Amino acid sequence: MRGRSIVSVATVLVLAGSTACSRSSGPHDPPVPAPPMRLVAYDGCDALLDGLRKATADKVGPYGLTDGIPAFGLPEGDTALRKGPQAAQAPGGAQGSPPQHSTTNSHEAGADEPDLVKTDGRRIVTLADGELQVIDPATRKVAHTLDIPGPEGIGPHGSGQMLLSGDRVLVMTQRPMMIPYGRPSGPELDGSSKPARPSEPGRPAPSTRLTLIDISGAPKVVGTMTTEADYMDARQSGSTVRVVMQSRPRIDFPTRDDHGPGHGPRDEEKAVEANRAAVMKAPLDAWLPAFQVDAGNGGAGKKYQPPCDQVSRPASYAGSSMLSVLTFDLSQGLGDPQAIAVTAEGSTVYGNGKSLYVTGTPPQPFVPMPRRSSAKPPEQRTDVYKFDVGGKGRPRYVASGSVKGDLLNQYSMSEHDGNLRLATTTSRFDPGNRSSESSVYVLAQRGARLDEIGRVDGLGKGERIFSVRFMGPAAYVVTFRQVDPLYVLDLTDPRRPRRTGELKIPGYSAYLHPAGDGRLLGVGQDADKSGRRLGLQVSLFDVKSEPRRLDAYRLPGANAAAEFEPHAFLYWPATGLTVLPATGGRDGGGEALVLKVEGDKVRRVGTVTHPMDDEYGRSIRRSLIVGDTLWTISDAGARATGIADLKERAWLAFD
Repeated sequence: MRGRSIVSVATVLVLAGSTACSRSSGPHDPPVPAPPMRLVAYDGCDALLDGLRKATADKVGPYGLTDGIPAFGLPEGDTALRKGPQAAQAPGGAQGSPPQHSTTNSHEAGADEPDLVKTDGRRIVTLADGELQVIDPATRKVAHTLDIPGPEGIGPHGSGQMLLSGDRVLVMTQRPMMIPYGRPSGPELDGSSKPARPSEPGRPAPSTRLTLIDISGAPKVVGTMTTEADYMDARQSGSTVRVVMQSRPRIDFPTRDDHGPGHGPRDEEKAVEANRAAVMKAPLDAWLPAFQVDAGNGGAGKKYQPPCDQVSRPASYAGSSMLSVLTFDLSQGLGDPQAIAVTAEGSTVYGNGKSLYVTGTPPQPFVPMPRRSSAKPPEQRTDVYKFDVGGKGRPRYVASGSVKGDLLNQYSMSEHDGNLRLATTTSRFDPGNRSSESSVYVLAQRGARLDEIGRVDGLGKGERIFSVRFMGPAAYVVTFRQVDPLYVLDLTDPRRPRRTGELKIPGYSAYLHPAGDGRLLGVGQDADKSGRRLGLQVSLFDVKSEPRRLDAYRLPGANAAAEFEPHAFLYWPATGLTVLPATGGRDGGGEALVLKVEGDKVRRVGTVTHPMDDEYGRSIRRSLIVGDTLWTISDAGARATGIADLKERAWLAFD
């Protein structure tokens, strides 16, 4: 396969990261050069097909591709209160400024993130049980309801995610993959005519649907897009949305029957040989994802695929999976998604409106028996791709790099003054390995490369990262095994980052949020000296100099949704109001815990609960503020509560 290096290519993706680290870095310790992680374009469709076949054949095993079931549908978010998108016209056509309102708790101000609730101050739009609910917060009534067609499955309750721009709502839903209980059988590998046992049903292809809805009046669908690719994540800047998809080869493998005899090395070799032969015969459409778009004007739908000249691969390896980035302008509707693709694995996306970073780990070739047991484990590594998404058209690839270890989530990344900072951990997935440690890297763009220019090592030895927050030139990293070290790092000089403080307290913070005036809120778990978790703990830290905990609120036996889903966290800077959906507290049910940060104290104001129409309907999933009203949302409905007194103003049941 021939390739050509490209410094600027229209390509976007999203990949997953994890954690890692190594030795300590000092002023006279030269940085380790990153591997050649530039992207390489293919010379036409023939070269692309040849490269995909070879990469897939290298990975295939006796049962086909054993990448496992991807963890899609739960894109992480994180919290930073910011100015939301421009408010659209009210349902009744009223003009003027909307009331003050909170917005989705997103990582960066310039890149809105999908969630199950959105508001522009005049409308609250939410998804519940496959229906779009449009609430008028002024009259405190459900103004409109619309059934969302297509599969359900994104998120813990299968209700999808959405983005809001003016009068347009983009809803993303996906049918979850089903894990088969058995592998399909096929003909004998030696070519004999012995009939095969009946095939068992294999894993159905995933189905993702994007639905564009106009909510200027009664909601109506104005466009749809369907695909077999997996939805990964999306980011929105203005009316421009970038949607990241991942697809795997759709190949019928003549896999042996694993219920019968013959599981030795020779049988495995025959199975691998037969599967590789199937790969080398597969057409290009087995890899290229297809996106079927219906513009909603009654005309025939159109199918789009990434053009061969818009597909690239990392220079250091060739992947069998494909990451696609789609671009839509919601004000113009759903048309050509301008798909670009990279033949690589990925799952973690970070964006700030100008740059989009995707991180991932390189694929590993199949190792046959008996060498499998003696094979050296692959080095933990996170590859990083940077794309320029400042315009409205296709993104532009600008640079790539690599660091050791694995990322926790998108909050482990942050761009500041043109440099990318990353926090990683080594040995994260081996609970018995106490040699793990964490590091913070600083990467600078040099041409088409992201090169390491600074590094801090040795954080949390024997522990792993539980949360990260970058704030300007500072970084805050929490690691945990038995106690919670909160590390403070000064990144003012990106070439000489340094640790400036450390605080060790019981428990840990799984989410960190800026609270103004050099303070941080930490949401996590209290723990005893052995590391046993005791319940919800909300800590207020002073990090202006040497870190110290000012106060903490504890709720024994409870968990907060913000520990694993930052979109569930609400902090209102004007008053210090902090709202956390929590479960397993005093009565074991779901509630919204309302706290208030006042000076150096965190105090409990009260709770908000929803009617228990079934065992799940009471669990509050999100909260938001419009004017002087706190709105809490569950699958059962929405409750309006006065901010000042927490008295109920309205209950809106979702039919």
